Amino acid sequence: MLDRKYVVENAQAVKSNCEHRGVSADIDHIVALELQRRAKLAEAEDLNRQANAVSAQIGKVAPEQREEFKEQGRVLRTQKEQAQKDHDALDREIDALLSRVPNMTHPSAPVGSDDNDNLEIARGATAIPQFDFKPKDHLELGAIHDMIDFEAGARVAGAGFYFLKRDAVLLELALQQFAVSHLVQKGFVPVSTPDVANTDILHGIGFIPRGPETQIYSIENTELNLVATAEITLGGMYHNQVLEAEQLPLKLVGISHCFRTEAGAAGRASRGLYRVHQFTKVEMFAFSLPDQSSAIHEELRAIECEIFDALEVPYRVVDTATGDLGGPAYRKYDLEAWMPGRGEGGQWGEVTSTSNCTDYQARRLNIRYRVKGEKGTHFAHTLNGTAVAISRALIAVMENHQQADGSIKIPKVLIPWVGKSRIG
Repeated sequence: MLDRKYVVENAQAVKSNCEHRGVSADIDHIVALELQRRAKLAEAEDLNRQANAVSAQIGKVAPEQREEFKEQGRVLRTQKEQAQKDHDALDREIDALLSRVPNMTHPSAPVGSDDNDNLEIARGATAIPQFDFKPKDHLELGAIHDMIDFEAGARVAGAGFYFLKRDAVLLELALQQFAVSHLVQKGFVPVSTPDVANTDILHGIGFIPRGPETQIYSIENTELNLVATAEITLGGMYHNQVLEAEQLPLKLVGISHCFRTEAGAAGRASRGLYRVHQFTKVEMFAFSLPDQSSAIHEELRAIECEIFDALEVPYRVVDTATGDLGGPAYRKYDLEAWMPGRGEGGQWGEVTSTSNCTDYQARRLNIRYRVKGEKGTHFAHTLNGTAVAISRALIAVMENHQQADGSIKIPKVLIPWVGKSRIG
């Protein structure tokens, strides 16, 4: 969340930011409550000082005055306790309101209401394929090679679940191996994360797991939830921890299953593997010093580009518009791969994103760092980025590498793990 002092001192800028993001928030009310909280804190501290002063005098006054001083002390303590309760109630109310206020936005992010206002800033090294035949979508290709089974998935777990079979499994494992190996070579620490997390961790990352419009599966009668991304668990690893400045940046690559309700998702563009209830993802996450985060954000974007260039998949990079940013993101880039079988004649489809969340998540999760020789601690910056979301990467690889006879060429970087150069 945002720093309260910053909100009070920059109320107009925070209000404008909320408007650009399409978020309704009464910033003036938050500022008024914060000023009341400060006044209550000052009142409680003053009453505490008075009570201490009276207590110090009890042993010095005449015996007949001591009961009067004791009663005065009791009254002051009662008043102090009430002022503290009032302060604490205001504190909780401000926290609840601030939790709904989004992060500030990078000044270069395009202002717009939704993804139609995203700004294309780059293209990948691979050109959009020009087929001399009508390309098939990944579901048709999957049927030809018996690789994807939604019917069995529905029998076992319901609509939106699926089985991968045969070469699709080899492709999935190859994509994981390639992405993790690529990132380990760049100094990222590999982590296999839990598939569940406590509600307070999800709140800290910026998810609302049990609201009316949640995309999160929650486990009944517990505070556990199935994670929608390893960003949740990787960010939660250092909840309430203090890191040393020398440790930063700390770069992690996590592998997890991801679970999403995908409520309301429908239409041809969302069919098949594009929006599913479970998939595997390789996720990048970084904890950094504040002056490192902008450069690390560009590094994460560059790594995503390296991965999809190596997979020989056409893509474009977009700078995400204010209205399409998640609450914690200061700035976000998306990679959109060309998917020949999506829509009529092919469409761009998001395959990765990377966000700089500055200190927004760290404040909520209380993740700090200290500098050797300095007093106090500071909030770290957090960043995240998708290396490979397997389900969507499968779509992009299968559809862009299909051949006229229905076979699928394996990208060169995956051949060592798949064990063949072509499917079919």
